[in-house]
Amino acid sequence: MKYPIQHRYQSFKQKRLAKKISKSPINHKIAVPSFFTLMNLFSGFLSIVAVSEGELFRGAWFIVAAGFFDVMDGYIARLANADSDFGVELDSLSDIVSFGVAPSFLIYTFALHEFQFLGMLTSAVPAMCGAVRLARFNVNTRLTPNHHHFIGLPIPSLAIILAAFYLSFHHQLELFDMFRNGVSSVLGPLIILLSVLMLSTLPFDKIPKMDRTSFQQNGFKSFLFLGYFVLILLFRELGLMSVILIYILKGIIDGLRNYFLPEQRVMGR
Repeated sequence: MKYPIQHRYQSFKQKRLAKKISKSPINHKIAVPSFFTLMNLFSGFLSIVAVSEGELFRGAWFIVAAGFFDVMDGYIARLANADSDFGVELDSLSDIVSFGVAPSFLIYTFALHEFQFLGMLTSAVPAMCGAVRLARFNVNTRLTPNHHHFIGLPIPSLAIILAAFYLSFHHQLELFDMFRNGVSSVLGPLIILLSVLMLSTLPFDKIPKMDRTSFQQNGFKSFLFLGYFVLILLFRELGLMSVILIYILKGIIDGLRNYFLPEQRVMGR
């Protein structure tokens, strides 16, 4: 004969056991990519501090360093199969600082502060559109993950091209004297164009895994990214800007091809 207290005790034990079984195991692999994500965030913070102290050159390179850490965290997460919702959220929170706020502050301090409120508004466009881009990315990652392409220009590409623009031309501003407002006449349209591309639905390549399988399946893409790396090593800031421009141009061409030649898009899947 079982007393009511025994029934309650057994029921309590069953609930605890069921809860323990249903609890998903913690993926400890996310620790390593999360470290690189936090270094990305820290680099963005250092960039803002450097620019506020008048060290724009150092601030621009901190944005580039944030881009390196961002590439590393994504690459390691895919390599170790350590993708997680936590990693996606942490990455987006870091990116909005390093690739949204930091480059916006850099460009405003560099040139657009001369236009007061209009310059402030234009400088803020990358950060605002970047926030929308990251929110859309998080939703799409959960609903329809795409392991080969980004939908819309990734926000690090915008940040790095703005940082590379400053690094390449901050000592050669006389090159822009032909324009009415100097360098700002180029920066303004560049910011708007890049922000529109972030919000577009154009496909932009993800960095492939650099292993044998990836080379067999995506040989051209793998060699293309290796070529990007060599260009950056050889030409530094000019190489950075050239690589991002090639990357953007390829995304635009792929998007136009998918739009006008949909049968090729289906065959390529």
